[in-house]
Amino acid sequence: MAGFRTHVTVSGALGVVYGGVAVQPLGFSTETAVLAAGLTTVGGMLPDLDSQSGVPVRELFGLAAVVVPLTLIPRMVQQGVSQEGILATLLFGYVVIRYGASRVFKRLTVHRGMFHSIPAMLIAGLVVYLGYHSPGRPIRLLFAGGVMVGFFSHLLLDELYSVDFNGVRVKLNQFAGTAVKFMSPSVPATATCYALLGGLMYLAYTDYAAGEHDPPHRPARVTGAERP
Repeated sequence: MAGFRTHVTVSGALGVVYGGVAVQPLGFSTETAVLAAGLTTVGGMLPDLDSQSGVPVRELFGLAAVVVPLTLIPRMVQQGVSQEGILATLLFGYVVIRYGASRVFKRLTVHRGMFHSIPAMLIAGLVVYLGYHSPGRPIRLLFAGGVMVGFFSHLLLDELYSVDFNGVRVKLNQFAGTAVKFMSPSVPATATCYALLGGLMYLAYTDYAAGEHDPPHRPARVTGAERP
């Protein structure tokens, strides 16, 4: 099984490549590409949330406690939430994620369980897609794709590290086949994971359908003083 530092290094390198592709040839801005590269790096660390060491849980939930509430600001501004309400949401969100969600997650997950799976990778991508508020769907897809690329690199590394290549002889260790998978021995865990995936897919579909009926974007009018 690959170590935490190895996963960060590989996902970070993938993030640089992913960000570069976002700029050229996809044509996204440099700022957007940098954020996509960061999300790819974070995605490579996500499967380690079920680690028993506690370090990935502490670091990633600490990061999520800051980033997740911040991503809600554009949505709250659009809905007319007051400045005090926004600040209260940021503070409450930090406490809930940093101290509440992390403890619940650690109690409910086991190492190499369903959080180490392809459905979990799709869930991570859908959460980013639905959670990031932006009128531009390509940006949301870019960010979701970055998280899934990093997530998959983690699963693939863990699977490769479970294979011992000794000459032409291939030997599998006890963790072989437990990283890149679609289900776990626990039926309740598998059912819960797929139920969550199905719910998020439905929300993504309704979001897409709602976007199809939005009026087309019109550029702002140029006033007489702004005309050349």
